[in-house]
Amino acid sequence: METITVESFCRFKFVSDPGFSPDGRQIAFVVQEADLKDNDYKGDLWLYDCADKTTRRLTSAGDAKSYTWTERGTLLFPGKRGEKTEGTCYYEISPNGGEAVKKFEVPVKADKLIAVGNDRYLVAGTAMLPDAEAKDPAYELIDEVPFWGNGKGFTNGSRRGLYLYDGAAESFERISCETDEVGQISVRGGKVLYTSYPWRDVRGLYEGICLYDLATGENRCLLNKDVRRVGMIALWEDGEALVATCGENPHGNGKYLDFYTMDLADGTLKLLAPYDYSSGSGSVGSDARLGGGRTVKAGDGICFFVSTRGYNTVLCTVDKNGEIREVFSKEGSCDSFDVANGHTVVCGLYENRPAELYLDGERITELNPTGYWDVSVPEEIRLTSRDGSGLTGWVLKPAGYQKGTKYPAILHIHGGPRTVFGTALHHEMQVWASAGYFVFYTNPHGSDGFGTEFGDINGKYGTIDYEDLMDFTDAVLKAYPDIDKDRVGVGGGSYGGYMTNWIIGHTDRFAAAVSQRSIANWISFEFMSDIGHTFTKDQQAVSGFEDVHKLWQHSPMKYIKNCKTPTLFIHSDNDYRCPIAEGMEMFAALKILGVETRMCIFHGETHELSRSGKPRNRIRRMREILDWYDRHLKPAAAGKEAC
Repeated sequence: METITVESFCRFKFVSDPGFSPDGRQIAFVVQEADLKDNDYKGDLWLYDCADKTTRRLTSAGDAKSYTWTERGTLLFPGKRGEKTEGTCYYEISPNGGEAVKKFEVPVKADKLIAVGNDRYLVAGTAMLPDAEAKDPAYELIDEVPFWGNGKGFTNGSRRGLYLYDGAAESFERISCETDEVGQISVRGGKVLYTSYPWRDVRGLYEGICLYDLATGENRCLLNKDVRRVGMIALWEDGEALVATCGENPHGNGKYLDFYTMDLADGTLKLLAPYDYSSGSGSVGSDARLGGGRTVKAGDGICFFVSTRGYNTVLCTVDKNGEIREVFSKEGSCDSFDVANGHTVVCGLYENRPAELYLDGERITELNPTGYWDVSVPEEIRLTSRDGSGLTGWVLKPAGYQKGTKYPAILHIHGGPRTVFGTALHHEMQVWASAGYFVFYTNPHGSDGFGTEFGDINGKYGTIDYEDLMDFTDAVLKAYPDIDKDRVGVGGGSYGGYMTNWIIGHTDRFAAAVSQRSIANWISFEFMSDIGHTFTKDQQAVSGFEDVHKLWQHSPMKYIKNCKTPTLFIHSDNDYRCPIAEGMEMFAALKILGVETRMCIFHGETHELSRSGKPRNRIRRMREILDWYDRHLKPAAAGKEAC
């Protein structure tokens, strides 16, 4: 077995997006892997034959990272093969092999393609509003909020629209309103149900729902924007849809969405079943995955969807009677799936390995062989929080662990906060364990998977969640006496970065900290983040217009004079989710106060640096973190300058 190192992720095969062929005989999927030479990820299409149980690679150019099955049983994928275009080119390839040939081109930056019959395709893609002023590289014009997006830069005047491409007529037309920002899409029997938010000036939070008729071209609004929260949608009868939604609630946007039926004739909603978990999305944290895939699929009167329940993402169904069942609940994370002819294929993170495919519960790929990597197996630890809730966490022992020897340790905090840690493989935590650290992590109040009451920390950031993390740290130190309590570090990203900033202002029990893509000041964040003008009130129960003192109370910057912990800050300059200024505020203040600090800024990277950033930048980031912890938590490394 090989020891997991900083560079090990470059040898992972990132499997994603399984999909049955129209006849159900084959399963297509995507495999990506890091390419250090080009500092990127190469992706290709693979096929699994359900009859002879064989797997083979279909493309080899490295530019196929998504695909669509056509009604003819061929595959379409977006790629760039020498064309200079502002739009998107699609190539077609037979599952029998051969050269891929250009099928068509659309004049938008497409991110989704759905075959709807008769050589017609729905295209979701981003383009500028027809009346938007032409961009000039010398300056930027802004007249709306949000004005930029994570990883996108300035987005003023751009919208994700829904279009119809007709191959026979070679026509391309927008079917959503020109100011619509389109979200989810569901297709059945010539009808297209989609969520959208039409807007100018300032975008709000709650999407509406529209229905488009492919035969007549009629487009109707069934639910207006800003009426109620909407999650997953699915057409499961010709005249009815399933919608995850909720109305007013004491928990505000912290409440999970219940299942309703929607009458397609008039948009009437009727409660089908209450549900106190996520629906249509998974949240198990890992940096050992890459790629997308289906997370919702409806059949006749039944809908399959992924859901985080506890610390696992599982595959569930809800039927016309409102019965909800788990149909694939292996410990780990069901990232994506497909169903056809009574069979289910899942792409999931299980068994301490990167994602593989599982057909009807049986693993059918082994692109990341079992036992190849020498991993530290998570050991579960439970405790009761101060309000009586149960907390579950895990401890990774250091490589070569010897009882009676003292080791340093790292408390790692997940993002979100509505995400969750579990037993799924997490590369960077395994790197720390391989480097001689105990690593421990848990799911404090605010985490996903444990119901609305547990997940509600709106207006409570830094209170009960902070108590959970400190109590968990105490429990780990008591259960594992070989951890040197004077050599414990803390770190995390996004919400985990916020909590790291908060922790160093409220205790000096940690010997080192690493804060990544963090929030430091809710007052500045509200009007600088691409989601700040809605997320701030959503998470803090007030906006700055209503109670600026409340926002300051929950801002780590308020407590900066208490900080003594040596802290490394990591941010990316193309991260507009948690803008770089948030880290700079903390860094500059600590520097002025004489606290040891360092800031590492990655150019061109986004909020997703740790999960899908350029391979060389991911390596440098992990080395920065490991060097910082080594310098402050390992006696032999004391005084060594970080590289």
